[in-house]
Formats: sequence, C-alpha cells, structure tokens
Amino acid sequence: MTRTPTDRPGALIALIAIQALSAGFFLWDVLGDAMPEGMRALANLHIAIEALAAFGLILAVIFETRYLMRLLRRKAHLERQVSIAAGAFHDIMQDHFSTWGLTPAEEDVAMFTIKGFSIAEIADMRGSAQGTVKSQLNAIYRKAGVNGRGGLLGLLIDGLLEAPLVVPRDETTQQPA
Repeated sequence: MTRTPTDRPGALIALIAIQALSAGFFLWDVLGDAMPEGMRALANLHIAIEALAAFGLILAVIFETRYLMRLLRRKAHLERQVSIAAGAFHDIMQDHFSTWGLTPAEEDVAMFTIKGFSIAEIADMRGSAQGTVKSQLNAIYRKAGVNGRGGLLGLLIDGLLEAPLVVPRDETTQQPA
C-alpha cells in the first residue's frame, strides 16, 4: 500500500513548523543585521542572500500549508465517498439476498465469500463443516444464477454500477459535497 502525506499529517505539520521557525530565525537575523543601515544593507551580498532565503522559506511554508490543507480536504471527501459507496453496496447486496430468497445462514456465507474468505475460513468462523459451507455456496450460486464466486461478485458490482448516484449535500451551504 502506498503511503500518502495525509496518512501522517503530524509529520508534515512538524516539518512545516520547523521550516516556519527557520524562516523566523532568518528573518530576525536579517532584520537585526539590516536595522542600522536600513534598505542599504541589502547591498551586502550576505544580508541579501539571507533575506532571499527567509523570503523563500516563508513562501514555502505558506505553499506547503495550503497544499496540506487541500490534501486533507481531499482525503476527507474521498473517505465520505467510500462510505457512501460501501453503504450503497451493502444495500444492493441485501436487496439481492432478499430477491434470491437466501436463508440467514446463506446470507452469512455469501457475505464472507464476497469478502474473499476461503471455504475453510468460512467454516471455521461459522463453526460448521466445510461440506456445509460448500452446499450453502452451491445454493447461493444457484439462486443467484451464477457459476461461482466471480460471477456472484460481478453481479453485485453490476448492481452497484447501475444504482443511482447519491450526492450528499453539505448542510451548511446546501451544495453537493
């Protein structure tokens, strides 16, 4: 799994804080060096370079802070979208299970199958024999009109893709989120 800056924003916030402190130090140093001479002090190459470094660091802190905030907002938006999709997928599964007339035990087995568990794992979790799980899976596949796990998952995903898009509204602005 690829880690993104928003997985650990504390580390980025700490780095931005260090940069801000460095920029403050450089700015304080430049002002201290330039104070007696005023703007003429910038003619001194050392002071001019320190002033540019301080200015560059300040710009970097502003840019990084804005970029991190944008990333964090995007992450929150994507998490909301995933939550909506997960809820829709669950509703579609329940509708299909009801339409197919699955028993509660078959629904459990179907859910574990969709989550990718093996027959042995499902049998262990349910406290039943592997033969029972195989029998229940065959009943599920028959009722769903598919040949196997891939067909079952494909059928449910097709249902999700055909479902109407639900766009939650932001309650404060009444705009789509």
